[in-house]
Amino acid sequence: MFRFLPLVTCLVLLGCGPSAGRVVPQPAATPDLDFPVGAFALTERDGRPVTANDLLGKVWVASFVFTRCAGPCPAVTASVGQLQGDLADQPDVRFVTFTVDPVRDDPAELKKYADRYRADPARWLFLTGKEETIHTLMRDRFKLAVAKGGAEAKHDFDHSTRLAVVDKAGVVRATFDGIRDDRLSKDDAEARYTDSLKRLKEKVRQLAAE
Repeated sequence: MFRFLPLVTCLVLLGCGPSAGRVVPQPAATPDLDFPVGAFALTERDGRPVTANDLLGKVWVASFVFTRCAGPCPAVTASVGQLQGDLADQPDVRFVTFTVDPVRDDPAELKKYADRYRADPARWLFLTGKEETIHTLMRDRFKLAVAKGGAEAKHDFDHSTRLAVVDKAGVVRATFDGIRDDRLSKDDAEARYTDSLKRLKEKVRQLAAE
């Protein structure tokens, strides 16, 4: 699966953490993003409606996957699962996974998928709805790419694997790598992935304290 990234997030991909005993350039510090998520109304895996207002006052981490994905989606979800454990001391932090294939990912499918990753239903939401609504939300509000695969496409959907951190006011403040970058060496990919999750957790803790 190709990973499309918006220009504003590509800057984060220019450097890696140190690995294999050598110094690798670090990414330059970038200012916070300022992308209001705005209103939305979707359906959670338990069938209840969830709106943007339900998340106001919470810091949350957004991810985008689909349950039939044979590409990087399981790795993205595993990353969120790790964050769920690592941020267990932040009870007001939420994790929100949106399916990019809502036609097939109904609440029942999302529940099976969520159970596979031991997602805490009180802290980790899995949302479905109309495809146009979710794709527009992803492209226009989160500024992350998503596209339906064509007849010759290897995968059903091409979409960004970034994780977005949203503040208490519902504004996207930063995005981070959600998976290891297989274009890098194994050591560099692991170093950058580890650093990305570390910075994500720091950002979440900072916003939660505000």
